[in-house]
Amino acid sequence: MSQQHADDERRHVFDNPRNVKRLLRALYACCAVLFGLDFFLHRHVVHPWENAPAFYAVYGFVACVILVLVAKEMRKLLMRPDDFYTKEEERNDV
Repeated sequence: MSQQHADDERRHVFDNPRNVKRLLRALYACCAVLFGLDFFLHRHVVHPWENAPAFYAVYGFVACVILVLVAKEMRKLLMRPDDFYTKEEERNDV
């Protein structure tokens, strides 16, 4: 097997920065279209605040931010020292 053929097998479609830019542009375009449709389509809502433009986008963003902040605080409670497992091995060796 030639070196060129081996390199081609390892390449992924997103290894090319141009493909990444295309994907991001497509996602941004989808977001813009959905945001624009939010002003024209009627939604059947339960609570009045759901009628606000881009409510679900803002709600999702705030929920993700809260999730990250809670996870950072939980890390302080649940984190183990860096040498947690090596200490266990050293105790077994003695």
